[in-house]
Amino acid sequence: MSPSSGFRPHRVVVLALDGLLPFELGIPHRIFGRPKDSRGRHLYEVVTCSVRPPGAVETDADFAVQVAHGPEALATADTVIVPASYELGPVFEKGVLTEDLAAALAHIRPGTRLASICTGVYVLAAAGVLDGRPATTHWADAARLQRLFPSVRVDPDVLFIDDGDILTSAGVAAGIDLCLHMVRRDHGTAVANEVARRTVVPPHRDGGQAQYIERPVPDPQLSGTTTARAWALGRLHEPIQLRDMAAQEAMSVRTFTRRFREEVGVSPGQWLTQQRVERARHLLESTDLSVDQVARDAGFGTAQSMRQHLQAALGVTPTAYRRTFRTRTTEEPAGTAAVGSSPSGAGAPR
Repeated sequence: MSPSSGFRPHRVVVLALDGLLPFELGIPHRIFGRPKDSRGRHLYEVVTCSVRPPGAVETDADFAVQVAHGPEALATADTVIVPASYELGPVFEKGVLTEDLAAALAHIRPGTRLASICTGVYVLAAAGVLDGRPATTHWADAARLQRLFPSVRVDPDVLFIDDGDILTSAGVAAGIDLCLHMVRRDHGTAVANEVARRTVVPPHRDGGQAQYIERPVPDPQLSGTTTARAWALGRLHEPIQLRDMAAQEAMSVRTFTRRFREEVGVSPGQWLTQQRVERARHLLESTDLSVDQVARDAGFGTAQSMRQHLQAALGVTPTAYRRTFRTRTTEEPAGTAAVGSSPSGAGAPR
């Protein structure tokens, strides 16, 4: 590829700390390692670094991982991701950075997008970049996070929080949701959905969805709501009543609503709105349909209704959303500016 093409993949640097969880370390590589543009070029470059010179980093399992980059790699990042670790020492116990961790974070350039998975948020909080800002972590660690860092606005219930230039997620699978969300922010729903299909995970779980669902594994003796959801997805363009969804499962509205929330984590109405927003995003990105037609096909009925829902969900109008993703050229790398983001201007940890 010629240097004059101007193309440069967005560089994601993953900070591997001793005691890391191998599963969570692998999430950014899996999600960001997949997206390609129309010419087959990788949209992201993902590298892993340590706070020490290249070498072995201990995990919480019975093996170590060999990391090829030292902390200097952080200076080259467009996005830095800090996965969970079970050996954060003073960071987890006292809320202060170790000398080597502070020195490593000092390499990060101002304006770099920062993200954490699970307890990786403690590193960001100890660095001071979350003061006065919303953040989340695994629900089991949220109370400790709030005690150690009272100036952080901890939300223990959500899957992830996008605060513009800093994003935080709950544990384990919520890290997948966060990384897919970042791909969607950078390149739209079509690219993110393709990554989700290849990873065999749901393409979209809203960040505000509850971490803890009362019955994560439904009782096999009880009917589920899968049929109703499939039925609704096939007719999003039509008016859908709650009683009609309940009828697909031969349940009362009350029983269906309770069962739906237990399985999905949100109410049927919230879920329908999420699905319609996703349908509208897809149509705005991939078709030349008018805004009025997109609104009808997505089930919002009117352009005004769709505009209100997209503004609430993404912070932009349908026209602005389409302009962002329909005019982005294949030469343009993934940037840190995002649709629906609200950067507060906080810089990188120094």
